[in-house]
Amino acid sequence: MTVSGSALYITDLFNQSYSNRFILLDLSTVPYLEVIGFLAFLVLYLTTLLANLLLIIVVSINPKLQTPMYFFLTNLSLIDMCFSTTVVPKLLIITLTKDSSISLLECAVQMYFHLALGCTECFILGVMAYDRFAAICRPLHYNTIMSRKMCIYLASASWTLGFINSMIHVIYTFQMSFCHSHQINHFFCELPPFLRISCSDTWLHEVAMYISASTIAIISFLLILISYIRIVSTILKVSSLGRYKALSTCSSHIIVVSVYYGTLMIMYLRPRTDSSSDIDKYVSVLYTTVTPMLNPIIYSVRNKDVKGTITNNLFQGILQVK
Repeated sequence: MTVSGSALYITDLFNQSYSNRFILLDLSTVPYLEVIGFLAFLVLYLTTLLANLLLIIVVSINPKLQTPMYFFLTNLSLIDMCFSTTVVPKLLIITLTKDSSISLLECAVQMYFHLALGCTECFILGVMAYDRFAAICRPLHYNTIMSRKMCIYLASASWTLGFINSMIHVIYTFQMSFCHSHQINHFFCELPPFLRISCSDTWLHEVAMYISASTIAIISFLLILISYIRIVSTILKVSSLGRYKALSTCSSHIIVVSVYYGTLMIMYLRPRTDSSSDIDKYVSVLYTTVTPMLNPIIYSVRNKDVKGTITNNLFQGILQVK
């Protein structure tokens, strides 16, 4: 093989290797801001893992918390841990190694699990609203409506639908051509930024994304909305003390739903524009790192049984070991 032939062969290998990799954004190009960002994301991620794992342990050891509400809450905690794990570790590795590249396979896996877990969380939040409706509006039939079999069925359906929806979108996404650029204006592999760098016709895919996102959001949101309309109408008929207790059991869920759905709608249901990508980057950070950390804290702070279990069982157990 001649020298020129060797050079062309090496160039071809380089181009082929590059075509199978994408370039993600760093946290910052300013060194001290990069350090602050790294530490902030590390703290957020560790707090997310510890808070959600702690909530799962508390529910498992306290018989009073063996209820449908906390069954779905442990599902939510598991989703949040995995959801944050799909994004933050890779972002921290990029910051440490200064290597922003990501392989096509790694990118596809990240997008798949991120989208699947996000959809599953939407369904689980809807199911949790239905659970509160059954508990407050149908208290005498609650154990029959939310039987263990029904809870397992609803949770399984939520996970299955989320992962099937994600598979369809990811397979279609990575069949497109990316000839414009392999530089992704985003911190991780998410669906909307990929549509911007594709040189294929993305109209059909965008329509499918809007239909899918709006369908999932509408179904879950309507379930939540109808449940809380019925809950409010029932609460207004009870005494002030009963009204306060009922509202306290629902307020945590309302806070979580408002934050999560607000950020998702901004990301997936807002019309695509050139200027929207910068907003998307920071909105996505909010619902992939901050929201998963806040969920167990919001639910735990307002629940005496959870706080009591942490104080009486876990902390005292640690002190006895010492």
